[in-house]
Amino acid sequence: MFTGIISHRGLFRGYRHGKQEMFLTASSLFSKMKEGESLAVNGVCLSLVKKEKSLLYFNLSEETLKKSTLGLLHPSDNLNLELPLTLSQPLSGHLVTGHIDAVGKVLNIKTKRNGKRFSISFPSQLKPFFIQKGSVALDGVSLTVADLSPPSFDVEIIPITLKNTNINDWKRGRAVNIECDIIGKYVYNYSVEQK
Repeated sequence: MFTGIISHRGLFRGYRHGKQEMFLTASSLFSKMKEGESLAVNGVCLSLVKKEKSLLYFNLSEETLKKSTLGLLHPSDNLNLELPLTLSQPLSGHLVTGHIDAVGKVLNIKTKRNGKRFSISFPSQLKPFFIQKGSVALDGVSLTVADLSPPSFDVEIIPITLKNTNINDWKRGRAVNIECDIIGKYVYNYSVEQK
């Protein structure tokens, strides 16, 4: 479980064995992580399989490659990284599982006095899980839905988030990982079963 508050940054370095494994550098995390531990990489929960020199290695399943953007990375792409939530850590964002629901695309970017506003497309099957002012995680970043007009929604990004995440690198057309709010998903599924 994660919070969507990005605490570390990394750089994608490449794939091995086709795309069954990816590796990255993250100097702030290398000494902290042990094999088998979880890390959210652009919002995707992965397990560390190997540490070697300055590189961290993670397996990529077929499901991960199909449902996320992790198979589309280029060397030196900036990565949002987050260690799992602990019981002593404040929940500063929202509950994020690291299980991606779908990939969306950046449709539009507006620069504002205090940050940027992004319009993001999403697949129609996710519509029940979005509400205005609700939570969403994009590339692992906990955000608030500022406006909702399916098939897209807007998010406002403040300067500190632009500085501490890879969102400042986003351009129109970029694919982003979407994880809908887990509480919303449970409430929706419960209400459907009660009908």
